[in-house]
Amino acid sequence: MAELPDLEVFAQIISRRFKGKSLEELEVKVVKRLNVNAAQLKAKLEGKKLSKVLRYGKTLHFHFSKEVLQVHLMLRGELEALKKDSELPKYTILAFHFSGGDGFAVVDMLRAATPTLNPDAAKAPDALEMDEDYFAGVLFKSKKMVKEVLMDQKKMRGIGNSYADEILWDAGVSPFSVSSTIPEKIVKKLFKSLGAVLKEAIAAIAKENGDELRGELRDFMKVHGAKVEKSPSGAVVKSEKIGGRTSYYTDEQKLFS
Repeated sequence: MAELPDLEVFAQIISRRFKGKSLEELEVKVVKRLNVNAAQLKAKLEGKKLSKVLRYGKTLHFHFSKEVLQVHLMLRGELEALKKDSELPKYTILAFHFSGGDGFAVVDMLRAATPTLNPDAAKAPDALEMDEDYFAGVLFKSKKMVKEVLMDQKKMRGIGNSYADEILWDAGVSPFSVSSTIPEKIVKKLFKSLGAVLKEAIAAIAKENGDELRGELRDFMKVHGAKVEKSPSGAVVKSEKIGGRTSYYTDEQKLFS
């Protein structure tokens, strides 16, 4: 699943490649998750210039004049570049064709990727935009495991399974810690780790991808992944299910309960 760093880089790439170009044609191949019909979506966006692409949480916002198209890639959605007159990829949801001939497609074999025209503003802050006081307040009020809190999109948006593991390892906090029991000074450390891990991942993915819309990059992860046997400091990486998702951690991480 594409997480915050991947989506941030996708937004940067699409902005560089298509900002200021007119959307000559929008092909709508799957309509079941749209909040408007295909004809309405095409009428609103075709002929408009792409002014910017922004990431909010786990969604991408494509700004066309006064209209905004939000796309959530969900579990298996991807973005694929399109060349002029090329055939659409299998499982295309939407295909954007810009002036000059190139474009990109939203592709999802599960057909779950969700486009929304002019979405309502989300109530929870983006993980990279919230302040430390808000973050601390969320943790202190919760009796859930801290990893569950980090991944709760109703509390903070953008952090998924893999980066939650990386953030917690970086801060030295066990994913099984009860959120409200974590000391204030450790919460401060965790908040710093959150920003550092996500920003470092964005930089690494941006460097690797260049201007190509490639899939998720995970090679740089320190503990998350079935192939990672030891952390950078030599501790054995263990795994266990939390909320139905496989979590990776080490005994270096302190448990607060």
